[in-house]
Amino acid sequence: MAFESLSDKLQNAFRKLRGKGVLTEADINEAMREVKLALLEADVNFKVVKEFIASVKEKCMGAEVMESLTPAQQIIKIVNAELTELMGGSGTKLTFSPSGFTTIMMTGLQGTGKTTTCGKLAAYLKQSGKKPYLAACDIYRPAAIDQLEIVGKAVNTPVFTMRDCRDAAKIAVEAKKEAEKKGYDVLIIDTAGRLQIDEALMDELEDIKKAVKPHEILLVVDALTGQDAVNVAAGFDEKLGIDGIIMTKMDGDSRGGAALSARKVTGKPIKFIGTGEKSDALEPFHPERMAGRILGMGDMLSLIEKAEAAFDKEQAEKLEKKIKKNQFTLEDFLDQMGQVKNMGGLGKIMEMLPGMNSAQMKNVDLEAGEREFRQMEAIIQSMTIEERRDPSLLNASRRKRISAGCGLPVSKINNLIKKYEEAKKMMKRLSNPGALKRGKFRGLF
Repeated sequence: MAFESLSDKLQNAFRKLRGKGVLTEADINEAMREVKLALLEADVNFKVVKEFIASVKEKCMGAEVMESLTPAQQIIKIVNAELTELMGGSGTKLTFSPSGFTTIMMTGLQGTGKTTTCGKLAAYLKQSGKKPYLAACDIYRPAAIDQLEIVGKAVNTPVFTMRDCRDAAKIAVEAKKEAEKKGYDVLIIDTAGRLQIDEALMDELEDIKKAVKPHEILLVVDALTGQDAVNVAAGFDEKLGIDGIIMTKMDGDSRGGAALSARKVTGKPIKFIGTGEKSDALEPFHPERMAGRILGMGDMLSLIEKAEAAFDKEQAEKLEKKIKKNQFTLEDFLDQMGQVKNMGGLGKIMEMLPGMNSAQMKNVDLEAGEREFRQMEAIIQSMTIEERRDPSLLNASRRKRISAGCGLPVSKINNLIKKYEEAKKMMKRLSNPGALKRGKFRGLF
């Protein structure tokens, strides 16, 4: 979980303040000391920490906090605003060409996940209604072209290659011509990386930049390398000039120092974060939402967006009609579970809920929840179409047959039917527009 360690320490520091009606200067100094240690342990740049603490402390000493009835909440509000500002203030979107065709140049050192990120970016752009085209311009790393072709196939995006050409700039130019000719509107160029920044790498990247004049130069960095990632970003920006950063492996970085330092040190925004290995595990970076997650306030906006992305409007309208006619079936129940999966599973959803810190997450058996999902799926798929559509047919003998088919005990099937009946009742209540006004939901959740 991203920022897990930092989040826990900050929330613990503020928890100590919540029981106090009035705060003294000593209370604030102690809280700021703990915040400072938490940030340093999270591998945030020392100068960034120093400036951050000074700014927060100055605001916390104001009359609004010192004389407030809820000083702890005021301090959290200030820290939230300062964290948001530290990470860039607001999300920075990709720049698209007004002419209709956009070129994005992907850069970075070896091992950061650059080629995989090219595919993820293509998948993200397709969801946004764009027609991306990939260009293989890494002419050095063995199998780099093959890897991009595999990634492109996984996200159903074509890849332009010139296997015998040893001029990356020429490949980029030809790829741009081909993309425009075939009606694509975004070209994503995968460039070569190195183990470190060197003159040969930068010369080649400069040649590509001059040849295709990209609208966006994005640097892919590995969050797990901490301040090294920030130093690399500063180096690339100095020599090449970058427009934004994509920070990969954020799901494996419990500290988060690189994400907190990058904007302040480089002046360049983090535009996306990689949160897993799947093709859809690339999220736009929203500083205000990330600050909320760090402080345990949740990230309901991202949760809503995930729900909307997984949400099939036509299917939902059909479901609404079926619910009103009391025709909600086990097939519909299975579809609803599939939509939760499309949102990233239980773990991803719970991370975005307010108040869910890592200690609480540890008390939730996510594996058991995911396992139960899979079991319910297996049970429903072992039924006949008639049984799925009319669960009242499921007598004892049919349940035994389904049990044998899915390899699960009859008790699991009975439990599924019970959950289905509960969901059916809830759906029926939700379909009644006057239910909330009449208080029918009291005690339901």
